Amino acid sequence: MTKTQGEIEIMAEAGGLLALTFAYLDGLPLAGMSTLEVNDLVEAFIVDRLGARPASKGQYGYGFVLNSSRNQVVCHGVPSKDEILADGDIVNFDITLETGGYIADSSKTYLIGEVAGPARRLVNTTYEAMWKGIRAVRPGATLGDIGHAIETHAKANGYSIVRDYCGHGIGREMHEEPQVLHFGRPGHGLTLREGMVFTIEPMLNQGRRTVRTQADGWTVVTADGKLSAQFEHTVAVTADGVRVLTLRPDEAQRAA
Repeated sequence: MTKTQGEIEIMAEAGGLLALTFAYLDGLPLAGMSTLEVNDLVEAFIVDRLGARPASKGQYGYGFVLNSSRNQVVCHGVPSKDEILADGDIVNFDITLETGGYIADSSKTYLIGEVAGPARRLVNTTYEAMWKGIRAVRPGATLGDIGHAIETHAKANGYSIVRDYCGHGIGREMHEEPQVLHFGRPGHGLTLREGMVFTIEPMLNQGRRTVRTQADGWTVVTADGKLSAQFEHTVAVTADGVRVLTLRPDEAQRAA
């Protein structure tokens, strides 16, 4: 489950390209665009501008370069020409990218136009929950420490944590060991050691944590129809802490 420093540097290169992809997304006028249009623009950016491979396309038979999970969609939303992003929506774009044989994975929830206070609060809390988990990463800590940090922050703010999906090890394959749960008990679970690389990607719901998968076999929604938000980074355990391999330019102070 550990990577060499050389492997981590390649993954950091992939993560840097993925961060540039999100910076490109940040500049798009998302309101009024279809999620399929966003998908196609991101694919062209990754392939033509960055010279990399969108790792999600073709993975497990999936036909797109990103997941677009809007409002009550928890994860794995499928881009569509009929799904138009509108003022007041929240939407998570989950993107993977491969270069040099290694994969980086990250996601960000976007606020479209004027978003109501409760939805904005959910998104902000989810982002902070992810960072609570990231800050728990260091050699000698446990996976339970990460999950506990995330869950504590979510519950303190009145949200539930989706338990059906989790973070994961990543490298040459999209999904490797270990599984990284977003709930847990301090001191429990696998002990972290230098060289481990995995994702932290909590999903917080306004209502119950229960989810269901729609008929397309991909799209996961909240069972009660309430909003869900997610953020994700790929991180590496260092000798004295954590390195966020997919850190975006606007997050530099977070890593300080």
